[in-house]
Amino acid sequence: MKFIIIFGPQAVGKMTVGQHLADMTSFKLFHNHMSIEFVAPFFNYGTPSGKRLVNLIRQEMFEEASKSDMKGFIFTYVWGFDLQSDWDYVKQISELFESRGGTVYLVELEADFEERIKRNKTENRLSNKPTKRDIERSERDLKTTYENHRLNSNPGEITSNNYMRINNTDLEPDIVAAKIKEHFGF
Repeated sequence: MKFIIIFGPQAVGKMTVGQHLADMTSFKLFHNHMSIEFVAPFFNYGTPSGKRLVNLIRQEMFEEASKSDMKGFIFTYVWGFDLQSDWDYVKQISELFESRGGTVYLVELEADFEERIKRNKTENRLSNKPTKRDIERSERDLKTTYENHRLNSNPGEITSNNYMRINNTDLEPDIVAAKIKEHFGF
């Protein structure tokens, strides 16, 4: 099992790159909003109930995927590098897959803030993430998170051998996915 975590700030292109990578590899994509959107009609993600249910869905998916015969499993995540809880979460889900013989690959995406503001309004994003359709609110959240958290790593901060970082500001998502596939030999 290859467990790929694609991470980076909101609207950097994690889901779209993951979609292309899934198409190229036959890996399964579980983007972070799949669980959020499932819970959203009942509980806001910012509430204790919403967070608990989203985490429960994700954990159960990881449990089942990690012991399945899937060739690969892709997960997207907004990792707050200033939050110990996010470091702990990535470690916990990575260890789950590794404990069952899987290999973890970390793919970090970064893009200029202005480009992310543009991507926040793309058709693919809005069709797959209904909670982002309130563009004004979504853009405000993007800006607030950008101001209050560090959503890309510092040089040398991630020491995994199975790690790559791509600035995809000027790259199409299929090109980024092809770079990932080639770099790791998927």
